[in-house]
Amino acid sequence: MARLLSVNVGLPRDVAWQGRTVHTGIWKSPVSGPRRVRRLNIDGDGQGDTAGHGGEHRAVFVYQVESYRYWQGQLGRPDLVHGQFGENFTVEGLADTDVCIGDRYRIGSALFEVTQPRVTCYRLGIRMDQPDMPSLLVKHGRPGFYFRVIEEGDVEAGDEITQVTSGPESMSVSEVNALLYLPPHPRERLERALKIPALSRGWNHSLAALLEQQKDKPASGNHGLGPAASPPPAWRGFRPFRVAHKIGESSTVTSLILEPADGGAVATALPGQFVIVRLGPSAMTRSYSLSRRTDAVSYRISVKRETHGAASGYVADELKTGDVVELGAPRGSFTLRQDTRPVVLLSAGIGVTPVLAMLHALAAEGATRDVWWLHGTRNGREHPFAAEAHELLAGITHHHSHICFSAPDPADRLGIDFDSTGHLDRRLFEQLNVPRDADFYLCGPAAFMNDLTAGLSELGVASDRIHTELFGSKPSLTPGIAAAPRVQAHLPVGAPGPGPMVSFARSGLNVGWAPSYASLLELAEACDVPVRWSCRTGVCHNCESGLVAGEVSYVPDPLDGPADGNVLICCARPQGDVVIDL
Repeated sequence: MARLLSVNVGLPRDVAWQGRTVHTGIWKSPVSGPRRVRRLNIDGDGQGDTAGHGGEHRAVFVYQVESYRYWQGQLGRPDLVHGQFGENFTVEGLADTDVCIGDRYRIGSALFEVTQPRVTCYRLGIRMDQPDMPSLLVKHGRPGFYFRVIEEGDVEAGDEITQVTSGPESMSVSEVNALLYLPPHPRERLERALKIPALSRGWNHSLAALLEQQKDKPASGNHGLGPAASPPPAWRGFRPFRVAHKIGESSTVTSLILEPADGGAVATALPGQFVIVRLGPSAMTRSYSLSRRTDAVSYRISVKRETHGAASGYVADELKTGDVVELGAPRGSFTLRQDTRPVVLLSAGIGVTPVLAMLHALAAEGATRDVWWLHGTRNGREHPFAAEAHELLAGITHHHSHICFSAPDPADRLGIDFDSTGHLDRRLFEQLNVPRDADFYLCGPAAFMNDLTAGLSELGVASDRIHTELFGSKPSLTPGIAAAPRVQAHLPVGAPGPGPMVSFARSGLNVGWAPSYASLLELAEACDVPVRWSCRTGVCHNCESGLVAGEVSYVPDPLDGPADGNVLICCARPQGDVVIDL
């Protein structure tokens, strides 16, 4: 008979870690006597990061005493105590290989349902003083699992655990855990897992993405964990391109028509993708969206001159027709979906470039669906591509256009050069009766993107219909780390590292590698380059980033490799000069 050995609770606390403060609820301690279990929690318990832990489907975490004994032997740790793994219930029995998703159990006067395996993060490594613990739990098939509370009630140590019903499909916690984290992700098992009503929303979404990945031509990487799917880069590293034409689109925007220096053909890019460009004697690396549909012989990028912008100043003032620059292959998942739904292209400022490439593609295919072109800028002097967009729209049967100027010049004509004064916002969408069932593609400054994404959500647009592209560094994901003022990316403190050159393309940094860094993630953090991570041991893929050029090695090896052309920076080290899309 399975039995509840210990009830463990703890409220979040601040913990010092690597010079930072982590807010975490992973410290749990046994309590005696009855404890009330409620829909979202046990009385006296709490989570520090509710985005990754807690909630209805993760109300109670369960870990087995048999796994304690296993780890005591594996790690040589006789000091492990109940609650050490952050679990609420330490149990005898209920092995991950026996318990199935959807099983229901009666403990005390409460009724529980199994919803998902544990998703481990770096905080378990802190609690265990074993940084690779998140990876070890998955490798060794001992994750533990979460309960949803079906009926609230009281529990206490010593209670018997009685199985009430069995979950459909009879898929164990261990099997579902491996299905997400370990190859080969068999299609038949994915389909079975997705039939289980009790499976939590997050795991359902991840397994559905893995299943979608297997349709048509299977792609590399793990789409259930990694970034949105995109084709692998057409080439590795950089390829020389010659500036065939240099065009002044406005007082601040310059377009470059780039042709392969060897006279060969260019690889087809998807509308909305970008390239990493290496410029000038100092090999400045920057990312620029392709601003028109790819033809057989050239790419076009369009660069806005920024105040104190070294690369944009070089493009405007020094780069000449005939000069050679180096390009990484087109990449990115902000691409036009093939569908029959209406399309709404939303942009502000130089954010027009990727959606302009989409407009080119829609015009070239003779799109019959509704196409909306909504753009905001300051005035006519800062409105490049106005005539080009007008001509493209004229070739689309069902098109709508609205241009906002926030500070029109006296010469700008209302109704001719622009349609309204102000900014694109929810109120305007309502006035224009923009279709809620469209696919929305947004590109512009961060505040513009945040405001419009929130406004579209308030209008009832589904989140999977809102597609965004942010120029520059992407927002960080550092779960549990206390908020700190945003710092501009910079070279690390101290003497330059003696090792290979690491280039962070979006941040415009070239940094010498030093062996004191355990990973590329640690080097990026030392430079305050915005990064995303959770496990720090090659499990979760939150850190997956574009590897534009170079080779890396891994310590530890990731459980499932990244997509072609990507890298897991949390456990990677450079084996020579590398360029990373960060």
